[in-house]
Amino acid sequence: MDIKICGIRREEDIEIVNRYKPEYIGFIFAPTRRYVSPEKAANLRSRLADGIKAVGVFVNEPAEKVLKTAETAGLDVIQLHGDEDEKYIKSLGTDHEIWKAVRLLHGGKIPVINGISRVLIDKYDANELGGTGKTFDWSAGVDAGGMPVMLAGGLNAENVPRGIEIFNPVGVDVSSGVETDGYKDEDKIREFIRIVRGQI
Repeated sequence: MDIKICGIRREEDIEIVNRYKPEYIGFIFAPTRRYVSPEKAANLRSRLADGIKAVGVFVNEPAEKVLKTAETAGLDVIQLHGDEDEKYIKSLGTDHEIWKAVRLLHGGKIPVINGISRVLIDKYDANELGGTGKTFDWSAGVDAGGMPVMLAGGLNAENVPRGIEIFNPVGVDVSSGVETDGYKDEDKIREFIRIVRGQI
């Protein structure tokens, strides 16, 4: 079970993830309070322990800008969280793994998206493109058409076992669920990772 700690933006955050070693960390390149510049991400990435991969989160950015940022920041994965279609995904080439976020109010069937290695399911919010800290309605489950699923949206140490049970994802993605007052909390990250790895 892969774990992604998203919204990394401080040296202290890197020190924490280096201690507990999630498989992925995420840098936000969209205009939110967790935004980091490509240069800042590159500096943080240089301090990241071997074996932890860096994901960049983008929302409706020109493909050329995404690729330039990916190069600057040393990204392993490009995560698309906007309205990007298969033509756009194809334009990114094959140098990076591509994940595509799908925002849901309820579960149901997700159309197969060509050119991606994982689909990330998150909560739909009319005013935000992610990072709401809220879960969508899990009761209907999700049919991802065989695409590997990353579960996101309001996860924390208390509800992630249930999410894993329902969706059987290849990984889980958490941000606000391991924060206190808007900043990453070492105790919450440690507990989240302990709980998830206990599910294996």
